[in-house]
Amino acid sequence: MPATVTIRPGSPDFLDLPWERSLPEWDDPRLIDLPKGISRHPVRFLAVGPEVYAVKELAERAARRDFDVLRQLEAKGSPAVRPIGLVEHRYPDPTAEQSAALITEYARYSFSYRELLEGAGFGARRNQMLDAFAGLLVELHLAGCFWGDCSLSNVLYRFDAEGIETLMVDAETAELHEILSDGQREEDVAIMIENVAGGMADIAAQHGLPMEEADFELGEDIAGRYRSLWSELGRVDLIGPDERYLIDERIARLNALGFDVDEIDLIPDGDHQRLRMKVRVGGRNFHTDKLRSLTGVEALENQARQILSDLYYHQANDAELSSTGKGVAAVRWRVGVFEPMLRRLTNVPEVVDPVQAYCDLLHHRYVRSVEEGFDIGTERAYEDWLERGRPGYPLGV
Repeated sequence: MPATVTIRPGSPDFLDLPWERSLPEWDDPRLIDLPKGISRHPVRFLAVGPEVYAVKELAERAARRDFDVLRQLEAKGSPAVRPIGLVEHRYPDPTAEQSAALITEYARYSFSYRELLEGAGFGARRNQMLDAFAGLLVELHLAGCFWGDCSLSNVLYRFDAEGIETLMVDAETAELHEILSDGQREEDVAIMIENVAGGMADIAAQHGLPMEEADFELGEDIAGRYRSLWSELGRVDLIGPDERYLIDERIARLNALGFDVDEIDLIPDGDHQRLRMKVRVGGRNFHTDKLRSLTGVEALENQARQILSDLYYHQANDAELSSTGKGVAAVRWRVGVFEPMLRRLTNVPEVVDPVQAYCDLLHHRYVRSVEEGFDIGTERAYEDWLERGRPGYPLGV
């Protein structure tokens, strides 16, 4: 029986690949080597035209669940890799059931946690990684996703302005529910703590360190951040008759964390003189959506927040821009400021991700302006940034 290939519309059909052979045996010229984390399953990367895809080999039932959960998470706007295809009925696996393969879109500029832990500048990035990891678990739980195997290895990371973005990779153990109970959430957190401790033990062993030097507190640290964020999102505020402004303040705080606000429940409390306010949040893409709406520019959440600040910066410093409407000013900023600088950054040899480099440049402009005591401007910041050799390094290193 030939393999059954299920593919998303608009994607390559992948029919010319040797699905009857195990993934490690492939020798297709389109295969490319890219950094990847530790995985219990074989993973290969395939370049088809301008796009790159990750192909993971696993048992059929696990592959089907992985594909289905990722599809549903994509529909919810949750942070996970984008599923492209599922290949079933490949060949019998003598050690298990039928072998299958999951095809996902490669997340550009992503890296594994080991690359971050062992790379230069991890001290500056540690809190960002832990916050991002905790935020990922919160977003998945808000979407009703019980992961069941949350670990540092099952996540992809990429630099996002002054922060780090995280994406769920493996969903073969995940379950989707309308809403998770506190017990389900805490069970997932407990699994995460145990898995993170195992990952830290593996790193210690790899470097020949005694087990007592492994960072076994890392998982507990993430759990603490997770619970703080969950508490902030689920907090119920009491609002008096003259405190309606607190509604706007609450929305602003959640937007600052990147969360969209879907609904606000205002319920009379007791004598009806006060209201109980409970907020229901959506995805963590407030600034991404706002930047896209204003300018059409695509960026990650923290990148979008920083780029929006640059738009406001130029509006404040350009009388002609500030005198036009928001929509016109945004387009003129994009055409006259953002895109020309992006082209210049693309031509800098050390730059890998031009949008991230733009954010790094904005950060450098801010830091140098503070040091000088006045606004040095973008052009001088750019020249200083190149002179100091920063383009090849992520922000914070």
